[in-house]
Amino acid sequence: MDIEASSPTIALVDDDRNILTSVSIALQAEGFAVRLYSDGDTALKALIENQPDLVVLDIKMPRMDGMEVLRRLREKAQVPVIFLTSKDTEIDEALGLAMGADDYIGKPFSQRLLIERIRAVLRRTANRRVSPETGDEDVPAADPIVRGRLTMDPARHRVFWDAGEGRRGDVALTVTEFMILETLAARPGFVKSRDQLMDAAYSHDVYVDDRTIDSHIKRLRKKFRAVDHQFKAIETLYGVGYRFNEE
Repeated sequence: MDIEASSPTIALVDDDRNILTSVSIALQAEGFAVRLYSDGDTALKALIENQPDLVVLDIKMPRMDGMEVLRRLREKAQVPVIFLTSKDTEIDEALGLAMGADDYIGKPFSQRLLIERIRAVLRRTANRRVSPETGDEDVPAADPIVRGRLTMDPARHRVFWDAGEGRRGDVALTVTEFMILETLAARPGFVKSRDQLMDAAYSHDVYVDDRTIDSHIKRLRKKFRAVDHQFKAIETLYGVGYRFNEE
């Protein structure tokens, strides 16, 4: 079927031809444009050269597994990624999310659930888009958020941290990480529970547990400490939640 140029483009990366065929048919029926890749190495090159709106990525693949694809992709781009895999243990989920995945679905899976997860992630990215032709925002630009040494630019999806001595680091965040940080920074000093952070970062039709939020927080801290090894603005209150301390 013909897909309009403005349709969101989904890249499916899986070595199972049956999944590629069935999921691509379901996505096209929902109005998405679809690109198919059957191995990680080929997919990585294509994803960097021509970024889609979202990637559905299997973990167990020949030539290059999904974890390595995600690691290398995150060095070049912040395109949203949903892991689709038969590996469904807690440690695998935590690792995938810690590496920067935006969501995680285990096989076997419902195609309807996958489509809803895709729509939920795309909704979270909708207000962050910039037109590649003009550079103009597709939505009215939001004012930057400045909290002490932190600067967040929601319209351009950019985050900066003042590391002192004239050094200002650009911190690349996924959409989910950005929304969690934005929620914490909105009211410095106030505690946000894991449930509140989940509500802010995920659609109500998407279920995640406490460990998912913890994984995102760990990755946020790691990214900021790469810019400033003394970063400690995100504080854990055990049994309660997290808060952002404005310095």
